Amino acid sequence: MRLGEAITLERADADLADGMLTIRDGKFGRSRLVPLHQSVTSALRDYAACRDQLCPSPATTRFFVSTAGTPLRTGGVDRTFIQLTTALGLRTADRGPRVHDLRHSFTVRQLLQWHRAGADVHARMPVLSAYLGHVSPAGTYWYLTAVPELMELAAARLAQGTRR
Repeated sequence: MRLGEAITLERADADLADGMLTIRDGKFGRSRLVPLHQSVTSALRDYAACRDQLCPSPATTRFFVSTAGTPLRTGGVDRTFIQLTTALGLRTADRGPRVHDLRHSFTVRQLLQWHRAGADVHARMPVLSAYLGHVSPAGTYWYLTAVPELMELAAARLAQGTRR
């Protein structure tokens, strides 16, 4: 999910019984369903229970809320992420991953995994593209050209295919 999609997620759009989020009015006004892994669903259930206990009457219908029960703001989430990743040693105070970078890291890791496993990346790309909320697979294919390791794997697979 994009940060903006997460902080505008409504409680009614988080189906934690079936492990599905409904993203409404995402980038370019598009909506989509985001299936959740069981571990994520469990963590979100725990969060919701804690949130409801600490803030039984929030000032918003959003799923994620501040300690005051108000909607989160992008700048505040970015600052908190920077503080946490700095405290964990994942970045220096002025350099390191930002919230936005997590989506990119996920995409690259998934593509690397598929390439290493010899999977048909082309056939899987539309699913990954929809999951990420890209308008089309072309937006997701960009990651193949942006990461040298992915380019090397893709080139090696292409070379193997031409030798057959």
